[in-house]
Amino acid sequence: MKVLIVCNNAYMPGNGICTAVLSLIDRLKHKGIAVRLMACENPDPDGPQPEYRLKHFKFPFFEPIIYSNGFRYATFDKKTVTEALKWADIVHFCEGFPLEGKTARLAQKMGVPCVGTYHLLTENVMANLGMKKARLLNYLVTQWWRKAVYDRCRYVQCPTETVRKYLLERGFKSGMKVISNGIELSECSYAPRKLQESPVNIICIGRLSYEKSQETLLNAMAYSRHADRIQLHFAGKGPKMKKYQKLADKLVRKGILKYKPQFGYYKRDQLKELIRQSHLFVHCAWVEVEGLSCVEAIAEGVVPVIAEGQLTAASQFALDERSMFPVSDSKALAQKIDWWIDHPEERSGMERLYAESVEKYSASGSTAEIIRMYEEALAQ
Repeated sequence: MKVLIVCNNAYMPGNGICTAVLSLIDRLKHKGIAVRLMACENPDPDGPQPEYRLKHFKFPFFEPIIYSNGFRYATFDKKTVTEALKWADIVHFCEGFPLEGKTARLAQKMGVPCVGTYHLLTENVMANLGMKKARLLNYLVTQWWRKAVYDRCRYVQCPTETVRKYLLERGFKSGMKVISNGIELSECSYAPRKLQESPVNIICIGRLSYEKSQETLLNAMAYSRHADRIQLHFAGKGPKMKKYQKLADKLVRKGILKYKPQFGYYKRDQLKELIRQSHLFVHCAWVEVEGLSCVEAIAEGVVPVIAEGQLTAASQFALDERSMFPVSDSKALAQKIDWWIDHPEERSGMERLYAESVEKYSASGSTAEIIRMYEEALAQ
């Protein structure tokens, strides 16, 4: 089986789609499957490059915003795309943008079967362009993605049940497969944490952007009874970093926080160590297709507090109401954080339960399901 994976951008650090795509490629190759990538060229000339390299397409006016969110668009090149499709037995699309739309149309003409993964909601894109409330525009773009790309796919991988329902409500017709993107559980290890008094380490992982809403956690500190005991760690980078750093400094100047919040983009081993030192994990995003950073923290036994809302699937990882709060509700978040700090023995008891709850999100299981999806698509 020869699999062509198509995405605009695979090499920008801090981008969840890039991480998922490169991880899938490695896992498929480990299973002995021939895989090639067609994507925008790596901006690092010394780094790895896709087998089928496409030039970077720069959007006038919007390019600085797009780049600050860890994304790059690829230019469709018919010669390169045709060459890639001639090689492939099956095509796997990772987004619904013009590159994928034009490639899907050409694949259909050439008789090459396609599948897709719905990694991204249009709300992710529009929020970062300052159009959070553009409901009609979100709907129209979603319909374009459906008609141009996903209706041409024999199956669509939905990372969560939330995504499957979202697509069905919007008229998607292809077969749906709910398959987690998965994480390498072999890299995770749970060890009980010490019941220390101060500081209480709280980690928040993800791109510092509008829809990830880390501001909710910072604002929650003004409502927390234990703010002076809390050390916040923000693992990620993005367009909102300077704004959040200023807000964090203001909380320290006002005496709300004793410990200055830490911001940084960490290498894999550094992030793992930071997770293991944390007592709570907070996830604030109001748009989230899956939220594998939650799984990575939970697998290490960190008790989560996760935003719950219509457009986020991440709250599926919470084992009960004590680990959930309404999206954008800083006061409710502070109450949940305070409860876990007030009950350290209960938190300690839940650590093991959370660590044991992530078995179904293993990368090996996800890979096996994706391979079965390929086989079923080829058999049609």
